[in-house]
Amino acid sequence: MITVFIGVVNVSADKAGIIKRDRNHLLRMQPMLEKHWQIAAKISAEADANLGKYPPFLRQILFNRGYADEAAATRFLAGLSLEEQDPLQLSGMPAAVERLAHAIHSGEHVVVYGDYDADGVTATALLVECLRALGANVRPYIPDRFEEGYGLNTAALQQLAEEGAQVVVTVDCGIRALEEAAAAQALGLDLIITDHHSVGPELPTAVAIINSKLPGDEYPEKMLAGVGTAYKLAQALATHFEGSAYDPQSALDLVAVGTVADLVPLTGENRWLVRQGLRRLQQPARQGFMSLMGVAGIKPNKVTAGDIGFVLGPRLNAAGRLDSALEAYKLLTTRDVFEAGKLAQDLDNRNRERQRMTREMAELAEELAIREGEDQRLLTAVHADFNSGVVGLVASRLTENYYRPAIVGQHEGDYVRASCRSIAEFHITDALQECADYFENFGGHAAAAGFTVRAERWPEVETRLQAIASEQLDGLDLRPTLHADLEIPLVDLKADLLNQLALLEPTGYGNPGIKLVSRNLEVRSHRTVGKDSSHLKLAVSDGWVTYDAIAFRLGHLAQDMPKKVDLLYQFEMNEFNGRQSLQLNVRDLKPAAG
Repeated sequence: MITVFIGVVNVSADKAGIIKRDRNHLLRMQPMLEKHWQIAAKISAEADANLGKYPPFLRQILFNRGYADEAAATRFLAGLSLEEQDPLQLSGMPAAVERLAHAIHSGEHVVVYGDYDADGVTATALLVECLRALGANVRPYIPDRFEEGYGLNTAALQQLAEEGAQVVVTVDCGIRALEEAAAAQALGLDLIITDHHSVGPELPTAVAIINSKLPGDEYPEKMLAGVGTAYKLAQALATHFEGSAYDPQSALDLVAVGTVADLVPLTGENRWLVRQGLRRLQQPARQGFMSLMGVAGIKPNKVTAGDIGFVLGPRLNAAGRLDSALEAYKLLTTRDVFEAGKLAQDLDNRNRERQRMTREMAELAEELAIREGEDQRLLTAVHADFNSGVVGLVASRLTENYYRPAIVGQHEGDYVRASCRSIAEFHITDALQECADYFENFGGHAAAAGFTVRAERWPEVETRLQAIASEQLDGLDLRPTLHADLEIPLVDLKADLLNQLALLEPTGYGNPGIKLVSRNLEVRSHRTVGKDSSHLKLAVSDGWVTYDAIAFRLGHLAQDMPKKVDLLYQFEMNEFNGRQSLQLNVRDLKPAAG
């Protein structure tokens, strides 16, 4: 028998019994999950004329993204938005550069204190390499997710001070570490915070704070990732040490990977940074990325933002989720081809284990979170057997499947450590802020956050968060909306459209890939695929042409497949065993309206 939390009630349950329970009650929410399809408005006559140098298909896509004249469209397609922003516009930058320059000249011991996810690890590698190249006595410190948790912690700062550290620079963490910053000051450590997470009502004490979200900060790009923020510091330091051999652009591969993996919007300066970073990844100089792409089966000259998000990023994250993120850090910084190969293979193996663990935890979390007969506004699942490194992925599954904010946590000893994922209608970090007095620590974004709370206080927190969610979400039609760029007959899909789509890369969060809608398609064949039959393979036809289609995680639709369907999809080139074929990557499927 094991103890689990279900909602606010502490009960005993046999894990195997929970897993074997009848899952039919989970299907009751499926009607609410029918997705809205919103197709972009037709291009205006004025914009159509202004964009006349481009093909009609591309004109519509550009118009959908807010580019209605030739000059703006040209800059967007060239990836030139905001590429020359001065890092000294960031309000804490001058003080940070001055303090680090003094540390370098004086030979002081500098520590770069990172986070254990892909954003934090790439940021740590970037700033350590930069400072070392400029002559600093510097080393990394990445906390252990399981022993120390997220962000700064006083015990680590005490250890670093005892080991002779004089300056600590955070990357991707620290903006809400009020007590820890005070402890650093008491220990005689000069603290420089670089972070990109939401700013709390009070700022920590530090020599400098670099975060474009700070009130009054004049830097135009407010959505830099942690690694993007670290890159701006590297740029400023390189300018200060003019004439040094260090070139910050050599780190743009790290910036691209960390930015995409952390799901910050690929717009503005982020888009430019990722585009430049992809060019470096396509001709990799960093042995770690070369080896990681090798074990993942990615050809470097064809690597995309999608490959980072779905292949490279998860493998880097797997190190910190299951063990120590230092393994990922070593991969990014080693120059030894044999060490890189071994580390890359280890990360690939860990990622496979992470995938298995996520599937098993997601099944149990679903059982714990969904309550029979209730229309819940917030889903929660806390269990002693959960792995704290994977709870965020499981929370994402719940949010994706049920379109509700979700909290999934591990109850270990005296504490619950949880990750949160949310929907557009609910700012999860603002909700946590309303419960700030309960937490040992917390932080995050609008859509993702995390916290640690004493176990005996979790029921109170869960009740309070449920009330906040109900207050904000009651009365809303909580269904996900899928946005499509245009409706197009299947017969109009030609291979040359892929060349036009390529101009919009990199795509991802904030700059989504092009989605199309085709209607009244005959289903010529369909079958489930994948180890657990979770995916759907189709052949569809409009009577003129037939296309293969793949619908990931929609295998459950195979049982009641209509004869004719409407599809919302992405048009792409599929490459398998050296053969290329056009296919539809289906995002949603409905019975044909006619």
